Amino acid sequence: MLETVRGPRQLIVGEGVAQNIPRVVAECGSRVLIVTDRVLVGQPGVAEIVAAVREKVDVVGVFADATPDVPLTDVALGVSAAAEVDADVILAIGGGTVIDLAKIVGVIRRYGGTPRDYYGESRVPGPSIPLVAVPTTSGTGSELTPVSVLTDPDRALKVGVSSVHIVPDFAIVDPELTYSCPATVTAYSGIDAFCHAVESYTARPRPHGPRDPVEQVFLGRNAITDHYALLAAERIARSLPRAVRDGGDKDARADMSYGSMLAGLAFSHAGNGAPHALQYPIGAATHTPHGLGVGLLLPYALDAAKDAISDRLAILAGVCGLDVTGASDAEAADTFLTWLDGLLADIGIPTTLADIGVARADLPRFAEMAGGVTRLIQNHPGPTDTASLTAILEAAWSGDRTRRVLTPEQR
Repeated sequence: MLETVRGPRQLIVGEGVAQNIPRVVAECGSRVLIVTDRVLVGQPGVAEIVAAVREKVDVVGVFADATPDVPLTDVALGVSAAAEVDADVILAIGGGTVIDLAKIVGVIRRYGGTPRDYYGESRVPGPSIPLVAVPTTSGTGSELTPVSVLTDPDRALKVGVSSVHIVPDFAIVDPELTYSCPATVTAYSGIDAFCHAVESYTARPRPHGPRDPVEQVFLGRNAITDHYALLAAERIARSLPRAVRDGGDKDARADMSYGSMLAGLAFSHAGNGAPHALQYPIGAATHTPHGLGVGLLLPYALDAAKDAISDRLAILAGVCGLDVTGASDAEAADTFLTWLDGLLADIGIPTTLADIGVARADLPRFAEMAGGVTRLIQNHPGPTDTASLTAILEAAWSGDRTRRVLTPEQR
């Protein structure tokens, strides 16, 4: 057996833990760059954190211009902002975009160069400057993952920087900071977290050599990731619709914060699969939210791989509260997939790729591009040749989940 576990130096979770942010930041450095966005910086809760940090450290700079999907222009501006205050610690307060931006800014602050120097796996040469990550959404899990996803205008799909060295040093997860999150953001970020849990739990297990835990970031599922993934799926399944309907439901918000965090721990090791790989080119082409895309694609990818993972889908059915007593694995898997369709409809996820403006003629090209995202697609439990991925997209475009993806031998 050969496995690894990754995570922050300290993870602090629970209502009210945001009060620890100033002390934690001050223990990491004395010249802080706060990375956030224009909406958040004007909210009372975030403004109070910024003011409290100012009282605790010598120098504070605020970069509040983070925009969705981390364009490279934002990275350049963030690096300049860090240089202006000679930052020796970064505090990220926001959703996945903000935290992903802070990660790559910290890398360039320490090692120089441009984001392109670090694309791919394990290309960051060592630890970045300290990063304290404070999520205000329940979805990406970026506060404890080794990934930063960026948008490069010279590429037709999003790109990732993946390294153990960009896991935030401290993650402070306070559900109270998510209470003001709008319903659509709650839905899209929440289903992203559910995808993380399900994709991790159904990821392909892979044998490892002794150098793999250092040279690779995503390693396939194991017993530890299974544990995190199932706990995450249980919490998110019971609380996501409630959090979307009523943002003030404190129990639902707490479940979502815990679920997102647990799912992030799961996919930090197991990795994501086909829904995320396929969303990269689709999201770049349609400029639709990441969570919307992966949520839409999830049932089609699972249906395509159902024969290989029916036992795991059956377990997910039980974890998500479905009565599958006496059902076979195949029957329970179908029950889970039917329930998943209902969940997506309940929180407002579109049914088909056609609904979000994808042209059918582009599907083979998107499939080929997704197949090149090896760090993700290698985790998918079903066939991953271009024809099989195209078939998943065809089903998602037409809304046909009954079509089966044939293996190369069956075609």
